[in-house]
Amino acid sequence: MDKTRRTATKMLAAASLAPLVGVASVKPLKPVWDVAVVGAGAFGAWTAYTLRQRGVRVCLIDAYGPGNSRSSSGGESRITRCSYGTQAIYTRWAVESLVAWKALQRRSATRIFEKTGVLAIAPAGDAFLDQSATVMQGLRLPHERLSAAETMQRFPAFHLDSTESSLFEPESGALMARRAIQALVVELVANGVTYHAGAITLPGNTERLTEITTVSGETISAGQYVFACGPWLPKLFPALLTDKIRADRAEVFFLGVPAGDRHYESPRMPTWMDDYGIGGAYGFPNLDGRGCKIAVDSIVAPLDPDTGDRTVTAPYISAMREFVRRRFPGLTEAPIIETRVCQYEMTPDENYILDRHPTINNVWIAGGGSGHGFKTAPSVGRTMARLVMGEESTDPLLSIMRPFNKQAG
Repeated sequence: MDKTRRTATKMLAAASLAPLVGVASVKPLKPVWDVAVVGAGAFGAWTAYTLRQRGVRVCLIDAYGPGNSRSSSGGESRITRCSYGTQAIYTRWAVESLVAWKALQRRSATRIFEKTGVLAIAPAGDAFLDQSATVMQGLRLPHERLSAAETMQRFPAFHLDSTESSLFEPESGALMARRAIQALVVELVANGVTYHAGAITLPGNTERLTEITTVSGETISAGQYVFACGPWLPKLFPALLTDKIRADRAEVFFLGVPAGDRHYESPRMPTWMDDYGIGGAYGFPNLDGRGCKIAVDSIVAPLDPDTGDRTVTAPYISAMREFVRRRFPGLTEAPIIETRVCQYEMTPDENYILDRHPTINNVWIAGGGSGHGFKTAPSVGRTMARLVMGEESTDPLLSIMRPFNKQAG
């Protein structure tokens, strides 16, 4: 780590008692910034990165700190995969973004990407796997279609019904979320972005935002504002976003694997996603010795990102156990050794919102990651920077005013 990076790291770590990079101002705020980015998660941090690479003066603001446990970009791991059915935009963005995540890994000397491969499982008659394979074939991305028998032979921890099949992506895997975001923000500060910790308030109705105020009374003024606040977006813009973004509860479990059993280690167990019941399920092999991570999304319940109790509950435990008995019989009696409660910031159609505010002409919204946004964040950041700088127009798929009637993969 060079001297500049060491200095930035010390500034971030020493400025607050909050975890690692939940910090106070790291340098005096200038009177006016070109762009203020509110939210230092994946969407916000990569937007700040692209803008700064273009020479823009950027202030990055977050209430609880990059990678904090309340955020949609916190926690240990996120899937990066290319299988998106017919939604080729996300496939392309996943490919482009993985290049950026790997580059960050090299620059920061931080382990961010684990090439575990990704296995997608679906029942007979589900077109998702074939659609994904067609798109991946067109983009010349490595993939394999496997029958149930072939899947179980390759990956013995899994049990599939004979009517099920899978799609395997050998070059995909897991992104280590918290450490990735914290490494990126350290780099941003080293490269001249001012990071400021604190929740913000907004003025009343206005056609142009001139400043935002922190709860401690400081004001931050910028020419343009990007709000990438994940599940907090409906709180900041209730009239606009209450019906467009909701925070859904997600309970995640880490199951202890049998001692010495390599079936649950990569590469014998890939990262996986499963079209199981309502909402599906997903998980990871035993990474960092934490056990197999499993989440089953068959229950839909709200979670307030500020005040929600993040203790796992009986209905989610029951749903997880039922799924494990079917899909991973070797883990039926495995102990729960760790848990986490997070949230997805869902749009009704599961597509992102990357667009200008319809009535405040210098405000932009980047949100609605819908449980699959982390992997594509570098491409989201690039897109938001181009929108803010007037270099491209909003994709209708991602418009804030679109009809929400088609689900992403």
